Amino acid sequence: MLRRLVPALVLLLLSAAYTDAQARTVYRCVRDGSVSLSTAPEPGSRCVAKQIDDHVAKVPNLWGALGVINGTLYERQQDGKTVYGTRKMPGSVKVLAFTVNTPPGEPAHEGLGRVGKPRIDQYAKQFQAAAKSTGVDDAWLRAIAHAESGFDANAVSPKGAQGVMQLMPATARDYGVRDPFASAQSIDAGARHIQQLMKRYRGDLVLVAAAYNAGIGTVTRFGGVPPYRETRSYIAKVQALHARYRAALGLKPLAAAAPGLTAAQ
Repeated sequence: MLRRLVPALVLLLLSAAYTDAQARTVYRCVRDGSVSLSTAPEPGSRCVAKQIDDHVAKVPNLWGALGVINGTLYERQQDGKTVYGTRKMPGSVKVLAFTVNTPPGEPAHEGLGRVGKPRIDQYAKQFQAAAKSTGVDDAWLRAIAHAESGFDANAVSPKGAQGVMQLMPATARDYGVRDPFASAQSIDAGARHIQQLMKRYRGDLVLVAAAYNAGIGTVTRFGGVPPYRETRSYIAKVQALHARYRAALGLKPLAAAAPGLTAAQ
């Protein structure tokens, strides 16, 4: 059963003794924007319990739209019980490696904001605080917000993105956003999401912008910038705004950099 269900994105409770349970509880856990699955709540993560029928024909996707996932299943002892999960926790032992395919990504969009003069007065303290806590360039955060919503805290895109940073509902939930239209929550969550993208793409801002726009899964699927007009227009917009915000904030201009992965043609 493990061989069938792990690739299907669900971890069942594995134990030495077989049980006749008809359903299992799997926890979808999120920490700093990264998702893991576990047979018990992970300490330090926000976890939501999901009930999975052992005999279901098609196991639901609990990961989200992350494209191809190359992961590892670990075993650990927690509260006197054997627990299995996909995040390496203290005392974990590797059980097996797995690869799963999830949906490619989020709908691509050009953003609601237009290239124009920098608006450094908009939510200045909130952007400064988010930049300080995440280490993400203040000018980059403002460029994303400008491109996404034009700093409109009540903005809703045709694709369903919300707030200043135009987070999709699922992404907002992963970062603990309770009110997507509260500017402080949106900016903080957007900054933390960008921080994770920066780590994933090793600081490649082109890929960060592409993934913010079209989703990690889409970038993975195409091996780089996807061939979407919306995404390419969005990247160009963010790059132009980033340069303008760096200048407005008295920062040195950045040298143009090519994507770290091959851009799809």
